[in-house]
Amino acid sequence: MEEKLNGKRKRNIVKIIFISILIIAIVIYAGYMAWKLLANPTDVFLVEEGSISQEQRAEGYIIRDETKVQGNNYKNGMVQIKAEGEKCAKDENIFRYYTTGEEELIDKIQELDEKIDEAQKNDTSSIYYGDIKLLDEEIDMRLLEISRNNDIQKISEYKKEIEDYIAKKTDIVGENSEAGSYLSNLIQERKNYENQLNSGSEYIKAPMSGVVSYKVDGLEDVLTPDDFSSYNRSFFESLNLKTGQTIATNTEAGKVVNNYECYIATILKKDQLNEMEQGDKLNLRLSNGDEISATVDYLMEQTNDDVLVVFKITKDVEKLISNRKISFDIIFWEYSGYKVPNTAIIKENDLAYVIRNRAGYLDKVLVKVKKENDTYSIIDNYTSDELKEMGVNSSELDVSTKINMYDEIQTVANKES
Repeated sequence: MEEKLNGKRKRNIVKIIFISILIIAIVIYAGYMAWKLLANPTDVFLVEEGSISQEQRAEGYIIRDETKVQGNNYKNGMVQIKAEGEKCAKDENIFRYYTTGEEELIDKIQELDEKIDEAQKNDTSSIYYGDIKLLDEEIDMRLLEISRNNDIQKISEYKKEIEDYIAKKTDIVGENSEAGSYLSNLIQERKNYENQLNSGSEYIKAPMSGVVSYKVDGLEDVLTPDDFSSYNRSFFESLNLKTGQTIATNTEAGKVVNNYECYIATILKKDQLNEMEQGDKLNLRLSNGDEISATVDYLMEQTNDDVLVVFKITKDVEKLISNRKISFDIIFWEYSGYKVPNTAIIKENDLAYVIRNRAGYLDKVLVKVKKENDTYSIIDNYTSDELKEMGVNSSELDVSTKINMYDEIQTVANKES
């Protein structure tokens, strides 16, 4: 009986030891797996269309082919004939300066118009009422157009037409009125004031064809495209310009800008060039998100690893007229396609793979890496001809060669490249 109890105790001890060893093994294994997961955590990434790019943030100075124009009577204030951003031809009037005492002259002309109208109403002679009525209708139509229009040039045109109609009207009345003496004196007096008004106005003509702008900052003759070699970091810093600041509208001068091309000059370090060379074509992204095409027109190494880069812009020049110094992104290249994290790419023997997860079943997929940046890659499938040319036999490698949209692939954080 005692032997049976001793045997039972021994068996229990063996079970306890075995269970203890099993528990310890499970704990050790769980700890190992937890450590492995923490050391190389995995995640699932959905394959989708996307794009990647290589970019460099920069600050640049806008250089234009532009000519400032200013007349002698700039202290009188100006009237814009061509609006901001409007195109003009060479020798076309773009703005004018007010005549000295212009408001007083206009008031006198208006007073005379009222007197002429009153004289016409009181005149009982046989005049051409039909012609007068037609002219009055034309004047009323132009006045209505002025009240509806915000275009300065159009308003100026309508005012000129009104003046012409009034002149015709007064001429008709003066020729046919029985009270011709009084009316003729009024008409002549009005003409004298009108001549005084027109002769005293200083009209400014465009020195070249282009776009009219009143964003004049005094740098029109300083930042020119004549000699890029004279520009460097210290020169730009001496201008004391604020990035993104809008140039104020000038009330004394204007300018005409070549709307076919302009330039953006920036200073980069050598390690920021990303193998950029003169003649390269790329895109620049402005601070508002717009992208514009550019060509590397000039590139010159300077001191302290500085490199002067000048981009030439031949489209959307008008977008840059309001600024002189801007921040922008240089987009060296951009690719689109299946976008995946670099942590999902496994490289073996000069080939690239991803691990696809389908309902817990993992398989290795051979992929072509078209382009990569620091974070993501654009991948694609090899064609059968490409695989044949590479000498790759997928059956021998025991891998798939087809990745699809919305496939789930594994990523590994902190993956060693």
